[in-house]
Amino acid sequence: MIVFERLEDIVNIEPTVVALGNFDGIHKGHQEIIGRTVKEAEAAGLKSAVFTFSNHTSSILQNVPKVKNILYPEDKMRILEEMGVDYVFNIPFTEEILRMSPEEFIEEILVKRFNIREAYCGFNYSFGYKASGTPEVLMHEGLKHGFGIHVQEPYVVDGIVVSSTYIRQLIEEGRMEECTKFMGRMYSVSGEIIMGNKIGRTIGFPTCNTLVDDTMITPPNGVYITTCTIEGVTRPSVTNVGVKPTIGTYEKNIETHIFDFNEDVYGKQIRVDFIKHTRGEKKFNGIDELKKQIESDSIEARVWHRQNR
Repeated sequence: MIVFERLEDIVNIEPTVVALGNFDGIHKGHQEIIGRTVKEAEAAGLKSAVFTFSNHTSSILQNVPKVKNILYPEDKMRILEEMGVDYVFNIPFTEEILRMSPEEFIEEILVKRFNIREAYCGFNYSFGYKASGTPEVLMHEGLKHGFGIHVQEPYVVDGIVVSSTYIRQLIEEGRMEECTKFMGRMYSVSGEIIMGNKIGRTIGFPTCNTLVDDTMITPPNGVYITTCTIEGVTRPSVTNVGVKPTIGTYEKNIETHIFDFNEDVYGKQIRVDFIKHTRGEKKFNGIDELKKQIESDSIEARVWHRQNR
């Protein structure tokens, strides 16, 4: 898979079938669009491509709440490669692109840069100045420029339309099992394992600690049944997200206790997959009460893992 990070670098490429969208989260609806793009390209002997922006459009719009990411950029690229995509046009959303009319956007980017032959997009895809471009505009311009358009109808799970907005809501509310159902995989956080205060180690529950990335959507404070992956090995675990109110004042972070594991992993990368929220964060009356609760949380998580192997 070839990733293009600048519009200027996309020159003289082979004809493409392009999936259009932000694809934040690459949820089940996105997977349907991208999967159809890859299959169409293979059948037609063309290159499959995904066109997305490296920054969310809200990042340069005025008076618009900034949207936090569901996926880390590296995870987004990994998933797209696993799906068999040939090209990713992962370019910055700029003021110049913001001000393009839908017709300019199509001619200057889709036609001249992407050498487009077919396009796939969602029913609510928008582009161009003030988001005035719609799938209908794409269809009209496609007839003029000689490319076809395929519009994905709303993708529904349990009677609910799958969307990144809804998935963000699920994450913010700690509804991890539902999140997995709509995303098609578990929500995860990644980061470098850093040195903590080592209190967990002194009470028999060593943890791998990671900082919260402010650009990412994060679940509410509390305890979660999780799995974690370090150096390609995945192990059962239990995770606390929060500020550790029992022992002092701390920034929000993520502490993961890996069962039957006590290796030195400081400085290594960890991915924590969230399975189920079991309780909210609570301030306890001292370390002894905290230890009893951690024991209870660990037993609950161990039982779940044992029953769901």
